[in-house]
Amino acid sequence: MERLRILLPILIIFSLLFVTAGPSQAIMDQKTMIVKAKIEKILKLIVDTNSITFPHNDPDETAEIPALQNDVRIVVKARTENTNPVTLNLIADGDLVSGSDTIPVQNVIWQASGMGFLGGTLSKSSGQTAGSWRGSGIREGTFRYYLRNSWNYSKGDYQVTITYTLTTP
Repeated sequence: MERLRILLPILIIFSLLFVTAGPSQAIMDQKTMIVKAKIEKILKLIVDTNSITFPHNDPDETAEIPALQNDVRIVVKARTENTNPVTLNLIADGDLVSGSDTIPVQNVIWQASGMGFLGGTLSKSSGQTAGSWRGSGIREGTFRYYLRNSWNYSKGDYQVTITYTLTTP
């Protein structure tokens, strides 16, 4: 009983403290942050070889000589606005030349595979469209180059430089 008299006041004090404190209130603090990203236009063009060679072939046996390096892999990477055109053009800096002899560059043609890639004929006077798309993305294709064969070509080692140009406004 003595113990109860001592414990009872202690229990009453704890009970009062608990009741007077009330339910605990949750507290919090929040902060916000703005996330920004600066995205600019960018174009990349990958051509997996920097030269092609047309081997000697008898014109009676081969009307169009395939390049030894066929298939030439082309990768176009573009980041631009969704509606902007992305265009790949090809132009030659002249005719195929060996000393004073020439083969007209329009005798070089290419076939293309891959979505948006286009076949065509080389020109030294105006860029030829070799691919056309809209908006951003990665496009992969292959070109196969051919030289129209002729008995009229003079013997020689011919060469011309062609330039691929990738553009978007």
